Amino acid sequence: MTDMSEFGAAATFLRKSEKERLEAQTRPFDMKKECFIPDPVEEYVKASIVSRDGDKVTVETEAGKTITVKSSDAHPQNPPKFDKIEDMVMFTFLHEPAVLYNLKERYAAWMIYTYSGLFCVTVNPYKWLPVYDSIVVAAYRGKKRQEAPPHIFSISDNAYQYMLADRENQSVLITGESGAGKTVNTKRVIQYFASIAAAGGKKDSAAANKGTLEDQIIQANPALEAFGNAKTMRNDNSSRFGKFIRIHFGASGKLASADIETYLLEKSRVTFQLKAERDYHIFYQILSQKKPELLEMLLITNNPYDYTYISQGETTVASIDDADELMATDSAFDVLGFTQDEKNSIYKLTGAIMHFGNMKFKQKQREEQAESDGTEDADKAAYLMGLNSADLLKGLCHPRVKVGNEYVTKGQNVQQVYNSIGALSKSVYEKMFLWMVVRINQSLDTKQPRQYFIGVLDIAGFEIFDFNTFEQMCINFTNEKLQQFFNHHMFVLEQEEYKKEGIDWEFIDFGMDLQACIDLIEKVGHRYRLNEEKWQTKPCHQKLYTGPEHIKMHKDLKKSNTLTVTPKTYTTITVYALFITKKTKLHPCDNVPTNPTPDGLFEMKQTHLICQRFQVYLQSPSPDAKRVFLFTQDTSGLEMIKMLVTYLRGNVSLMHQLRCNGVLEGIRICRKGFPNRILYGDFKQRYRILNPSAIPEGQFIDSKKGAEKLLASLDIDHDQCKFGHTKVFFKAGLLGQLEEMRDERLSLIITGIQARSRGLLSRIEYHKIVERKDSLLVIQWNIRAFMGVKNWPWMKLFFKIKPLLKSAEAEKEMANMKEEFLKLKEAYAKSETRRKELEEKMVSLLQEKNDLQLQVQSEQDNLSDAEERCEQLIKNKIQLEAKAKELTERLDDEEEM
Repeated sequence: MTDMSEFGAAATFLRKSEKERLEAQTRPFDMKKECFIPDPVEEYVKASIVSRDGDKVTVETEAGKTITVKSSDAHPQNPPKFDKIEDMVMFTFLHEPAVLYNLKERYAAWMIYTYSGLFCVTVNPYKWLPVYDSIVVAAYRGKKRQEAPPHIFSISDNAYQYMLADRENQSVLITGESGAGKTVNTKRVIQYFASIAAAGGKKDSAAANKGTLEDQIIQANPALEAFGNAKTMRNDNSSRFGKFIRIHFGASGKLASADIETYLLEKSRVTFQLKAERDYHIFYQILSQKKPELLEMLLITNNPYDYTYISQGETTVASIDDADELMATDSAFDVLGFTQDEKNSIYKLTGAIMHFGNMKFKQKQREEQAESDGTEDADKAAYLMGLNSADLLKGLCHPRVKVGNEYVTKGQNVQQVYNSIGALSKSVYEKMFLWMVVRINQSLDTKQPRQYFIGVLDIAGFEIFDFNTFEQMCINFTNEKLQQFFNHHMFVLEQEEYKKEGIDWEFIDFGMDLQACIDLIEKVGHRYRLNEEKWQTKPCHQKLYTGPEHIKMHKDLKKSNTLTVTPKTYTTITVYALFITKKTKLHPCDNVPTNPTPDGLFEMKQTHLICQRFQVYLQSPSPDAKRVFLFTQDTSGLEMIKMLVTYLRGNVSLMHQLRCNGVLEGIRICRKGFPNRILYGDFKQRYRILNPSAIPEGQFIDSKKGAEKLLASLDIDHDQCKFGHTKVFFKAGLLGQLEEMRDERLSLIITGIQARSRGLLSRIEYHKIVERKDSLLVIQWNIRAFMGVKNWPWMKLFFKIKPLLKSAEAEKEMANMKEEFLKLKEAYAKSETRRKELEEKMVSLLQEKNDLQLQVQSEQDNLSDAEERCEQLIKNKIQLEAKAKELTERLDDEEEM
């Protein structure tokens, strides 16, 4: 087992101590009685079986309630040694409550990472834990998964080691609901790679003001988060875009470069937010007044309620300090090598969008034509973008459209103009964001040789609101695709391994294939209908939902009620593991390109960065391009991390996420399939101890045949194991049974070893006693011999001569001692003289001290006398004043008389 001391202060947050482990193993436990039962409030509660009656059992819960349930609903608890187990596949009993309580107990001890077979499950702690510092990074480096506690760094290191060993690209897929901590853990993965694979070396003079490559990779996140993250109802820092970060390594495993691909930026948030949400962080960072020069440059105030686009929901977030975040964003731009002009251009475009939202228009009398109702905000927006205000207003109110081969000017009413402004604002923001990504990629491209990469995917989490925009549907659709990919990887490939190993296995459909739902949007479905309808002269959203040919194209969906046509512009779609009825507005105009006339103004402004993005409309990526990521996953190694949200809502919320994330489906396939498998060689080496005679010594035997003979000789259910070509597969629980048999066998062997050891120690002690007895006899013999010769004349002569042999040496030693004595005497005399001088000085100082004390005492006495006289004078004064007052009053009375 790994020495946890190398993890420093993080050890207690990663693995329970030896003391806790021993206490858990020694607590009272009866496997036949302890169980979990369903509960309408808590999902499952612990209970103890009191009695059995056929297929019914009576149990007593921890709360003291007595309940009768079906035997099938009483799920046995795992033995205490499985408490807070690090890999849930190793459970003796695999079921929902075992997974739920294991995650809860680990979370209560702040052990937020847990393995579940192929992937890692993480529960968001919503607080900082000391498990990500450089000490922890060093502790996980180079360790296999089973050699260290579960951690995001272990997953990252496995991907890194597999990349070097297998010489192929790797990917880390992080999934979960919004607020589950995907973005934070993505940063941890990047932090780990930047720490262990830093290239080192000296920076050249041209890059003196930029950060190192590893610093730039880390700082790319704050820059993108400022412009791509926002507060939602579930998450104060929700990523409203997806990103796939490729970290490239050289042949030696050192960092070479990196690049970022972004997906699905939620453009609609620029102009619209729900009440409990807010716009992208950058707007509020600028208004925080941390850099007052920005307010002056952008011609704005510090009050967010002065700007329509950013004040529709909340404007502050308790967990975010916008002032500090602005400095972090600006610092990230500097590390990434952005020039001051580039930073100013980004800030100006952001400010211009705020002014766009304040532009006002009115209807001309007797005309369906809009005109500007004041030009102040238009002038400010045009100034910040380097445009002519009159041209901008003309392009919005009288756009030029192409009819055939010619351009004509058309009029627009007020609502159409506001729609154009909204579309233009979203388009400007999107193109500014995409330019930032391109610019960051330029900084991260070092031109060093690349050999392999590790990709990290962080995409906006699955969310369902009362009102869902087109972008939210795209985000949920993307998560659905990822869930389908995970299902294929986890369940289909698992069963394919059985086939590959030659195990007799009938393919099981776990009911998680939502390809029909995906086809509804991806193939000739909503997406194609939307693209078709948007180019019509008068697009009609009703055709998206009422066209009978559209329903016929999805007969399977019709049978399974996956699509339900509801009134107006809303649709109901079934997604993974649950049925959702929510409003999703799919308007055909949502995806139409912006008004070409204002776009043309940007194209002509060559000094502005936005012209680079408007010179050519961004075309929608082809379906093949959209599948690049999933193809990347299929052709590389894959590590998966499942993020869970606690929300402090109890077991119901956690169980819902476990089901939706496929964690419990993994448990299901473990129960039906063969979750445990061991190579024949490893099995023979580990479990040969159960029956050594089954595999004869001194002769060669094939590992597979040896494993078969060994299992055949054991008293187990042989239907619970299968023999593949290279591995032996076990049903859930059988390997735990073998482990218990091995523990018992080892216990017997160890008991025998202890008995033999004690016997050996006793014999050693007996020999010591015998040796002491012999020694005593020798001593007694020598004493008797001495007593016999001590009066012998020659012995007396020997005793007299022996001391004289050392006399010469003693005289020399005496002379040395005398010399040393004289030196010590002289030193003593000097120290004695010094002591007397110090004593005299001390007496003098004591005398001075006493004189000063007397003087101080005298002064204090004088001061006391003076204070008493002063008090007496004050009393006399008061008496005289009273007497004078009395005489004055008497005089006044006499004068009146």
